[in-house]
Amino acid sequence: MRFFVMGAIAAAVLGLGPAAAQADDFALSHNQRISCGRGLSPGKLATATCRSYAYLFNAKTSEYFRCSVSLSMTRDAKEVINVQTDGGCAAKARVFDTDGSYSFDVAETEPPNTNSFFGSGGVALWASDTSQRKLRGCITIPSGVGPDVSRCVDMKFD
Repeated sequence: MRFFVMGAIAAAVLGLGPAAAQADDFALSHNQRISCGRGLSPGKLATATCRSYAYLFNAKTSEYFRCSVSLSMTRDAKEVINVQTDGGCAAKARVFDTDGSYSFDVAETEPPNTNSFFGSGGVALWASDTSQRKLRGCITIPSGVGPDVSRCVDMKFD
């Protein structure tokens, strides 16, 4: 039941309906991540917050979006007092300069992460052209002092 609810929230946030893929093909990442935390407040209130991340990739342009959805629930010993949800998608740069037919996969570290030097961790994105042998790997990490640092490398085939 939890997965159905989170999936329904994610679909609503992503706006995945028939109109979403009119001109281009969009693909949802297969490596969605979820992290949850709990906290106690004065008065014996408990709060649980879960956040999930997914990536939506435009298979024609190689533009992608980082999407997140969160649900926060506060309860006391007897009942749920408050439930809040939030979500949205942020556009990211194209992986390839020209249009084509692309596929992709992505992985993101989950905060808190002891392997992270700056902030919540990094993102690894792989994109390939489905019509030719062309593969690009990209890594993005928070710099801690400004914008995120992101670099892509074209793979060479020996």
